[in-house]
This record gives sequence, C-alpha cells and structure tokens, in this order.
Amino acid sequence: MKQICNALALSILAASLSGPFAFAEDHPDNHHYVRHAEWKKGAHIRDEDWKRGDHIDYRQYHLNAPPSGYEWREVDGNFVLAAVATGVIASVIAESAAH
Repeated sequence: MKQICNALALSILAASLSGPFAFAEDHPDNHHYVRHAEWKKGAHIRDEDWKRGDHIDYRQYHLNAPPSGYEWREVDGNFVLAAVATGVIASVIAESAAH
C-alpha cells in the first residue's frame, strides 16, 4: 500500500511539474524583445507581423490613445501603433521603455 501511495504521489508531482512547461512550448510567446530596425514612423509593418501581434489595451501600458483607424499591437516585445487598413506605422516603443 505504501508503494502505491508513493507511486501516486510521484506521478502527481511529475504531472504538476511538466504542466507549465508543456503549455509554454505549445504557444508562441510575443513578449520576448526582438529589435526591428525596419519598424519606423512612416514605414509599413508586414501583414504577417501585424496579424501575429496581440491587440493591447493602451491604458494598461500607459500609452497614448490611438487615433481613429489606428491600434496598438504588441509584437516581439515592441508596442506598435499602426493604421489598421494600411499598416503604416505611427509609433514603435520597446516594451521595456513603456514601463
């Protein structure tokens, strides 16, 4: 009986330790900073970069309200303000600079 209890406890412990790691590997993380020298005011963000970015609440990060037709996205640890229809960039802020 003691061996069964020990085996059960070990399997529960192993499952609890592997859970978060499996989750992290299954989902891409856009929050690691990657420098994009091509992202400048007036430039265009590529559609695939824009689409993989997370739409964020500008208030949560103390950013300026976006003008009509623009929105903030977090892409590769950068906050990018761009026109939704055209992808023209109005502002780029590295995440660490926004805190």
